[in-house]
Amino acid sequence: MTTLLSRKEFIQSAIVACAALCVGVPSVQAQTSPTAIGGSTLNLTQEWDKTFPKSNKVDHQKVTFKNRYGITLAADLYLPKNRGNQRLAALVVGGPFGAVKEQSSGLYAQTMAERGFVALAFDPSYTGESGGEPRNVASPDINTEDFSAAVDFIGLHASVDRNRIGIIGICGWGGIALNAVAVDKRVKAVVASTMYDMSRVMSKGYNDSVTPEQRAQTLEQLSQQRWKDAEKGSPAMLPMFNELKGGEPQFMVDYADYYKSKQRGFHPRAINSNGSWTITSGLSFMNAPLMSNIKEISPRPILLIHGEKAHSRYFSETAYAAAAEPKELVIIKGASHTDLYDQMDKIPFDKISNFFGKNLK
Repeated sequence: MTTLLSRKEFIQSAIVACAALCVGVPSVQAQTSPTAIGGSTLNLTQEWDKTFPKSNKVDHQKVTFKNRYGITLAADLYLPKNRGNQRLAALVVGGPFGAVKEQSSGLYAQTMAERGFVALAFDPSYTGESGGEPRNVASPDINTEDFSAAVDFIGLHASVDRNRIGIIGICGWGGIALNAVAVDKRVKAVVASTMYDMSRVMSKGYNDSVTPEQRAQTLEQLSQQRWKDAEKGSPAMLPMFNELKGGEPQFMVDYADYYKSKQRGFHPRAINSNGSWTITSGLSFMNAPLMSNIKEISPRPILLIHGEKAHSRYFSETAYAAAAEPKELVIIKGASHTDLYDQMDKIPFDKISNFFGKNLK
């Protein structure tokens, strides 16, 4: 038992807070599936609707590109205004899991563009302004491909030196970023900030607390949910995310403080702000451990960044232990998990900029 919730409730509620795809979820009442965005032509919002101010040091463009599965992705491209005609190093930025490019990834991208990098923040397949049906589905394979498709796009840009491309992954997209870089040798360096290993938390729960019997039960429940979805003709959804009822662990309060606050990180297109994933999204993560090939990133460098007080800190620590050199783990004193989403005094942009400046020469 935990001090606030029963063990079963804690695991279920915790996973709902970040990715919400694992233990016991089919037992909750499902929502109606959101309206799908079909076709390859996207209707992109043109006004500035980010959760952070627009920089006067950066040129911004809305762009689209297709991944290897034919899904059209929407992205924000940030370029330094003083770039001239030179070809620059470029960064692809994704995350957090259940967020959109108007939130944390866009903030990271714009800030890095201020520091001289071309940077691209994108919406993953099936989410935000990107295409793909049904909506609000996650996939370790397709989402890994999303990163490589973004590398395809940015590497062909006239302002980019395709031999100097790096990746930043935030929260759940930190783990997916590491998986993408392990397989995509075009990427020369990677940063994972406040990283989650989504396959680990979905299959094993927080702190690997799920027993084999609980895992089997979850797979049975999710398998039965597939019958319900097939009979209905559309996927059932988890409950709305980050709706607090009282008594939640502090990290769930932190998630709600970021995603639900219009003064901080709320965005109407973000799953974590205004929706939820499909109940069965977690199935594909259960047997697809994202860290299996992390050693294959070497000899390309890895920088892992995590908050000292983050409940998720162990994900970066075990990833660091599993990775080969060169690697570095930076722990930010006093920082929580969500502090590294948007707190400019805690996100170590000097460290990140120096890391890519050194390794994307």
